[in-house]
Amino acid sequence: MATINLGFENNLWEMADKLRGNIEASEYKHVVLGLIFLKYISDAFEERYNELVAEGEGFEEDIDAYTEENVFFVPKEARWEYIKSNAKQPTIGQIIDEAMIAIEKENASLKGVLPKNYARPEIDKTKLGELIDLFSFKVGDKEARAKDVLGRVYEYFLGKFGSSEGEFYTPPSIVKLLVEMIEPYKGRVYDPCCGSGGMFVQSQRFVEEHSGRKDDIHIFGQEYTATTWRLCKMNLAIRGIDGNLGERDADTFSNDLHKMLKADYILANPPFNIKDWGANRLTDDARWKYGMPPAGNANYAWIQHIISKLSPNGVAGFVMANGAMSTNTSSEAEIRKNIIEDKLVDCIITLPPNLFYNVTIPACLWFLTKNKKSAGRDRSNEILFIDARKMGTMVDRKHRELDYETEIKYIADIYHKWKKGEEYEDIKGFCKSATLDEVRSHEYILTPGRFVGIEERVDDGEPFDEKMARLTGELAEMFAKRKSLEEEIRKRLGAIGYEF
Repeated sequence: MATINLGFENNLWEMADKLRGNIEASEYKHVVLGLIFLKYISDAFEERYNELVAEGEGFEEDIDAYTEENVFFVPKEARWEYIKSNAKQPTIGQIIDEAMIAIEKENASLKGVLPKNYARPEIDKTKLGELIDLFSFKVGDKEARAKDVLGRVYEYFLGKFGSSEGEFYTPPSIVKLLVEMIEPYKGRVYDPCCGSGGMFVQSQRFVEEHSGRKDDIHIFGQEYTATTWRLCKMNLAIRGIDGNLGERDADTFSNDLHKMLKADYILANPPFNIKDWGANRLTDDARWKYGMPPAGNANYAWIQHIISKLSPNGVAGFVMANGAMSTNTSSEAEIRKNIIEDKLVDCIITLPPNLFYNVTIPACLWFLTKNKKSAGRDRSNEILFIDARKMGTMVDRKHRELDYETEIKYIADIYHKWKKGEEYEDIKGFCKSATLDEVRSHEYILTPGRFVGIEERVDDGEPFDEKMARLTGELAEMFAKRKSLEEEIRKRLGAIGYEF
C-alpha cells in the first residue's frame, strides 16, 4: 500500500517549481497537472495509433477506434510529439492552449475541464519548454498504466501542492483509514465536497484490491471551486473512473446537484468551521431534520447534509473538527443529541496532530450508519470510541502519517470486530464500546477521551519508597549540576567584562 518512489518525481517537482515564478500555487498546480494530463492522453493515443497502423486497415485517424478502447482521441496539433518539437518556440504557451481546446472539441467528457492559460505572460516560456523536455518518460501506455505511473506522479504532485496549499487535498493515510473503515465494496459512493477526488480514487483501489471490478462502484461528487472541480475530473479521467460530478462546480448547500441521491457510502472531508455558508437562505431546508445549524458554523450543516444522503443501509465516514464532538452552543448540542438518540452514530475516532497540511485544528473521524443491525448483531445502543491521538510517525518536522499495516488496518480491524461482536475487547486508553446511557451521562459529548479512560501502565516492580528515593536523588544531582553550570557561565562572562 505504500507509494513506490519512481525515481524521477523529485527532479520533476524541482523543475516544475522553478517554472512557478510569480504564479500563485493555487493557480500553478493546474498548469503543471494539466501538462501531465496532456502527456498521459497523448501516450495512450500514440500506443493505440501504432497498433492501428500495424493492423494496416487505415483506421488510425478514426475516433471510434479509440473510444471503443477507452482511449481519448488526440488531434495532430495536440499530440506530444508536436508539442515537444515546438518546446523551444516563444509561442509554446499558445500551442498548448490550442492543443487543450482541440482535445476538448474531440472528447465530450473533457469539455470545459482542461486548463487553457499557458500563453499568459506570467509563465516563463523558456522554463515551460524545459519542463516539456523533461517529460521524456511514458505515463500513458499499457506498461505505465499497469504500474500506475501517472497515478503515482499525480499523487506526488498533489501531495507537494497540498503541503504548500492544503485546502483541496486530504492526506492519503486519512483517506485510506476512512475507506478501510466503511469498506465500499459495491454501490453508490458520494462525496459532497470532493476536492481533487482522492476519496474516489482510494475507493476504486479498495474494490480492485478485493477482487472487485471497477464498475462495482458508482461515483457521485460535488465541488464548490471551479478549478478544483476540473482537477477532480482530470484525476478521475486518468484512472478511467466514470464519475458524476455534475455539469460544473456548485455550492452543495444552495445548489445540491444530486437531490435525489441516496448513497450506500459517503466519504468526505468538509472544510472546517465555515462561517458564511448561506444559512439565512436555507432556514426551511428539509435537510435540517435534527435542528437548524447555526449561521456562524457549517459543521452541523455538513453532518445533516450527509445524513440526508444515506440510503437505508448507508454508511458515512467523514472528517470533522474536534469542536463538533463537544460544542455546547444550544443549537449544535441539540442537533448532536438528536442524531445520537436517532441511533445514527456508530464510531468516533480522535486523530493525532500534524496529519494535515497547513491545518492545525485538531480533527476527528465520524462514522454514521442508518442500519446499526448490520454485520450480524444489533449495536443500536452502543457507540465505539477510539482515541488514536498517540498514533502515527513524524515523516518530517511538520507532518505525521499513519502506517497502513500497523495502524490503519489495526484501527479498522477493531471497528469490524466490534460491529460483528467477534473477539472485540475494550482497550484501556485506546478504545471503548460505550452504551447510549453512558453517552447521555456525559451530556451527549462524543470526545473519545471521556470514555476510553487512561492507558494502564506496566508495573516495573520497583517498590514505591525505593523509586521515590532514587528519583529525588537524581533530581538533587541535576540541581547540583545546574548550580555548577551557572557558576561556570558567570565566571566566563565575567572574564570578558560581562558580570551580572
